[in-house]
Amino acid sequence: MNSRFQSLMTLPNLLTSFRFVAAPGLLGFAWLGREQAFMVLLALVFLSDVLDGMAARLTGQVTEFGATLDSFADLVTYMTIAVCSYWLWPELVTRELLYVGLIVGSCLAPPAAGMVKFGRLTSYHTWLVKLAAVAVGFSLFILILGGPVWPLHLAALVSLCASLEELAITALLSDPQSNVRSLWDVLGKHRQ
Repeated sequence: MNSRFQSLMTLPNLLTSFRFVAAPGLLGFAWLGREQAFMVLLALVFLSDVLDGMAARLTGQVTEFGATLDSFADLVTYMTIAVCSYWLWPELVTRELLYVGLIVGSCLAPPAAGMVKFGRLTSYHTWLVKLAAVAVGFSLFILILGGPVWPLHLAALVSLCASLEELAITALLSDPQSNVRSLWDVLGKHRQ
């Protein structure tokens, strides 16, 4: 096996890659109306998203490639979830279209800004983005289990704030960077 290929085949990158492999499964389950199977696979997808970053830090395998792969996997995952949610729960998505649109727009705007400015996806992985991902995941499970809709509204607002922070980071940086924890970190470096 090529040594360059082997160097990319790390545990964190394999966990991230699981999300690409799971996307067609999520789409298939949603298309077939298999809610329970969709939710189980989605839970595994969210778990892999939590574990890949932890594995990268614990094993000292934090890389630019891994950060970019993770950002692309996040984009694929959230767009897949949007499509699947519409297929499975069209009335809910239609009724909450403003909030669903905020979440989708918040996922699309930062990578689009990165493509325009840097010619590539951004991969900041800010704390606010992590909070937004948790909020969106929990709100989806709460809704599907028959809970209230307000967690989705809150998740949409957190997603919007996370998106605005990433857009501000992109505006401030002169070169692309990975694993930027917050806007305050960037502002602190600019003051130095």
